[in-house]
Amino acid sequence: MNKRMKIFGGGDMTSTMGLGGQTVPVTNNNMKDFDVALPPEDTVSSLAFSPPNMNQTLLVAGSWDNNVRCWEVEASGKTIPKSIQTMQGPVLDVCWIDDGSKVFMAGSDKMAKCWDLSTNQSYPIASHDAPVKICHWIKAPSYSCLMTGSWDRTLKFWDTRSPQPMHCISLPERCYCADVKYPMAVVGTASKNIIIYQLDCGPQEYSRPDYPLKLQMRCVSIFMNKENRPTGYAVGSVEGKVAIQYIHEPSSNFTFKCHRTESPGGCQEIYAVNDIAFHPVHGTLATVGSDGRFIFWDKDSRTRLYVSDFKEQSIRWLTILYTTPLNLPY
Repeated sequence: MNKRMKIFGGGDMTSTMGLGGQTVPVTNNNMKDFDVALPPEDTVSSLAFSPPNMNQTLLVAGSWDNNVRCWEVEASGKTIPKSIQTMQGPVLDVCWIDDGSKVFMAGSDKMAKCWDLSTNQSYPIASHDAPVKICHWIKAPSYSCLMTGSWDRTLKFWDTRSPQPMHCISLPERCYCADVKYPMAVVGTASKNIIIYQLDCGPQEYSRPDYPLKLQMRCVSIFMNKENRPTGYAVGSVEGKVAIQYIHEPSSNFTFKCHRTESPGGCQEIYAVNDIAFHPVHGTLATVGSDGRFIFWDKDSRTRLYVSDFKEQSIRWLTILYTTPLNLPY
């Protein structure tokens, strides 16, 4: 079975989106998307475009084949394989340092590693007692660190110059998902726990809001207000629903159904929402699901903007490039 990654160009509003999952050979290309050259050999678990301050566009992807790959993405949409790093187990998450010089990789081998792109060498940077599910770089005015969350029920913060964590926070359950938009972090765990952290002067728990959905979450994503400050978050679950949650305006909270299809007999087929990403300029959001579709939404007007064709299998992850639109042929 072939594993493919796609780059889809969505015009000025949506810019460019990378999709990762597990697919079979494509028989049509109605959306004129691009296959990434030399894709992973197993399911893609994570994707991240390079920071906007770099003079080139790079894309990294972690996979269940134990590898993290890096490509250069040209303005035409063509991808050029640049390098690859291998971990001792499936890779569960990747993220960039703010200057784009390094990539962090979290894996099921209970470690997070730092990949220095200038030397093409990687080295351990964090350790846990169970697989490391998430990693996020935090750039604050007074400190910088890597945040890692694990199935060992801990959240750790690492100064990359030290083998010991700066902070270690106990979680009520295994870490399933997280997002960071300074000065806010949101972490989701098993047993439907959501914890919000304030990062201004080091990580401090801010609140534990009630979980807004019925079934287990799969993903969480923070959204910003017009002043570019984090003001809320979206949670996606296995029940084909997304909840929009405001930190200081709970009366504005709402949920909506997505990634569902009508089947013969009037029944609905319900698929998990696997990932959510907000456009950092326009505030629109995209969701991807186990139904093999990606969908664009406007949360402010509560409307669906675009629904893709069905892909052949589940889409696991997405990332949005918004600073340098590709010169796509349509």
